Amino acid sequence: MTFDNIALQVPSILLPPQNTDMKNWAVIACDQYTSDRNYWQRLQQQTQDKLSTLHLIYPEVYLNDDESVQRIAQINKTMHQYIANGSLVEQAPGFILLDRKTTHAVSRKGLIVALDLEQYDYQKGAKSLIRATEGTILDRLPPRIQVRKDAPIELPHIMVLIDDPEHKVIEPLFEHKLECVYDFDLMENGGHLRGYKVDQPQLIAQVAQSIENLADPDSYRDKYQVDGEVMLYAMGDGNHSFATAKAIWEQLKQDADTNNCARDTIMNHPARYALVELVNLHDPGLEFEAIHRVLFSVDGEILLKEIDAFFAQRNTPFNFTPCPSLEVAQQQAQGYKHLHSFPCVIAGEFGLCNISNPEYNLAVATLQGFLDHYLSTHPATQIDYIHGSQSVTELGSQPGCCGFYLPAISKHTLFKTIILDGALPRKTFSMGEADEKRFYLECRRIK
Repeated sequence: MTFDNIALQVPSILLPPQNTDMKNWAVIACDQYTSDRNYWQRLQQQTQDKLSTLHLIYPEVYLNDDESVQRIAQINKTMHQYIANGSLVEQAPGFILLDRKTTHAVSRKGLIVALDLEQYDYQKGAKSLIRATEGTILDRLPPRIQVRKDAPIELPHIMVLIDDPEHKVIEPLFEHKLECVYDFDLMENGGHLRGYKVDQPQLIAQVAQSIENLADPDSYRDKYQVDGEVMLYAMGDGNHSFATAKAIWEQLKQDADTNNCARDTIMNHPARYALVELVNLHDPGLEFEAIHRVLFSVDGEILLKEIDAFFAQRNTPFNFTPCPSLEVAQQQAQGYKHLHSFPCVIAGEFGLCNISNPEYNLAVATLQGFLDHYLSTHPATQIDYIHGSQSVTELGSQPGCCGFYLPAISKHTLFKTIILDGALPRKTFSMGEADEKRFYLECRRIK
């Protein structure tokens, strides 16, 4: 069942059998803990010889290893095995209603649905129903495409936002008696997760109607005080995974045209849709966290000289003040209202960065402009995008390393900002800390 006007499909979800150890089945998104091999090695030991989504994904901590071809082949092989031996059971078409407890939130609610990739565009200036919130890094797509292109199933860590201040779409579903399909503690400090089937026709129709109301053009114009095409969905987490699904879908259409396949046949292909978790921007359990930057193989003195020179050329003076601790730097940063001010740590030494007359509205955009320039002229230096200030401190305190602590943006301004200004700089915000990220659990056939 599809609702083309709101880019929504009711998916047939694959779940493991009821006797499965769900704590070992569900693992965190592959793009988390990308500088922490110990985390992923612990998971490997814990899930060895057990049913687990870990055997169906490619943790990005391993992307630069030499075993990518073999790893992807094994992932695809395991996917086929799980389908063939009954480790994945197809459910009746429907949504899954989620209630996630984390160490930071008592409850965060979500709804597993499929969205139409035909109505998604991550290009700058997009006017599509589904839009990217951050810049899409095209260089990050090829390895993800390699993982997905021959995969018979998909597993989402994608979270898509809806702007529903009156809580009409997801929250009313909890008023109904629904079949619980899982209820368990997540591994590695991930909290607790409950999932409920939503396969009753009247509830599916209720969800679709509530989403359609959000997309009403007149209400949209009144809400945001703008004209133009409606933006109904905004990417929260997993933008590059959604963009990968889009790239695969576009290639399938191109191949169909080349081979003179019937248009109706390809447009009904399951890969036209991607499984995602919808989350209400106004859910009390959803908080936006900053994404910080850590540089590896960097000379701190040279870095400070070059950052000063970079901003001097742009008439946006840079100033660095040493601080005895991160707490002191954070307190001082709050005193600067008209500057871009953020703490840093260079090989264990803390300081405060101030940039006057910045070119951009967000501190992350100001800093990223310099980092892109610096990385282009220092190929030995590597960057990682880190969730959580403690990890920045630990990594940035190591010799030859540097970390920048960035402020979070307000979630309540996100939709209007994207509508007016387009996608934000990449890695601008995170929906919660690393251990709050979506865990892989539900699957769906894409072949």
